[in-house]
Amino acid sequence: MWKSTVQQYLFPDMSSTTEMPLPVNVASVPQRSPFRYPGGKTWFVPTFRQWIKSLHTKPHLLIEPFAGGGIISLTALFENLVSKVLLCELDEDVASVWETIVHGEADWLAEKILTFDITRENIIHELAKTSTDIRQRAFQTILKNRTYHGGILASGSGLLKEGEKGKGIKSRWYPATIAKRLQNLNLVRDRIQFIKADALEIIPRYTLEPDTIFFLDPPYTAGGKKAGKRLYKHFALDHALLFEMASKIAGHFIMTYDCAEEVKELARKYHFQMHMIPMSNTHHSKIWELVIGKNLTWVNDLTVMCERSAVVNPKNWTQ
Repeated sequence: MWKSTVQQYLFPDMSSTTEMPLPVNVASVPQRSPFRYPGGKTWFVPTFRQWIKSLHTKPHLLIEPFAGGGIISLTALFENLVSKVLLCELDEDVASVWETIVHGEADWLAEKILTFDITRENIIHELAKTSTDIRQRAFQTILKNRTYHGGILASGSGLLKEGEKGKGIKSRWYPATIAKRLQNLNLVRDRIQFIKADALEIIPRYTLEPDTIFFLDPPYTAGGKKAGKRLYKHFALDHALLFEMASKIAGHFIMTYDCAEEVKELARKYHFQMHMIPMSNTHHSKIWELVIGKNLTWVNDLTVMCERSAVVNPKNWTQ
């Protein structure tokens, strides 16, 4: 086990000898999403499972307002942790893939991927096409996602040159694997609802439903962070409003954020609990992210890893 002086600085109640958890090995988590998504939450899947198991009843609906690659919702579906999921995404490119899936065209998209001759010239030619066909846009999105630096779809990104082990643009292009994931998604598409919309417009529609849960994973732009601006087209977000909306959720929610002081202050304002969890970034360095919720007593060592000012006894809550 390894220790973190940063953790002790952020959470002063910690002992200097406290052993810290290691980041999750993402290779141990089943990959369900067709995307290679920047800022994806594959590493969070084990913690998400633990959260779901802590709930008294099986949730009817899981809402992921900042869907992206949707790994959390897809895990919940395939492992039968919830009955249905609602994905919301504002990015038109990402939305085109989800729309293609829920409209029953995943097999078409899978076949398109399987038969595409992956060369730099063919990619440039394909991406130069303009079309109003959602399926065609979905294919272009998957193509960019798998051949651009870091899978980044935002402007400024471009085609890989080296890639993994010098394989260049082919280093992340696994047609059989991607096609299989799409075909599997076709089997559960009747349990997926997708809405192309702003997350802050969708959340209030469901806050009063007690059997609905939320996974909130917004772009990391609080406290002047630049990662969200670099990774996503739609990075602007009113973080204070998001926290206010979360405070009105009748059911359960869990939120992930970067460890910015602005975020911690918002969590304290609404008496949310916080827990730090380690992850490895693309450079294989260990960094910390915040898990935020109304009740995190299901997390191991909460009393050690959560700030005293942000811990509230659930029995004393008033609505």
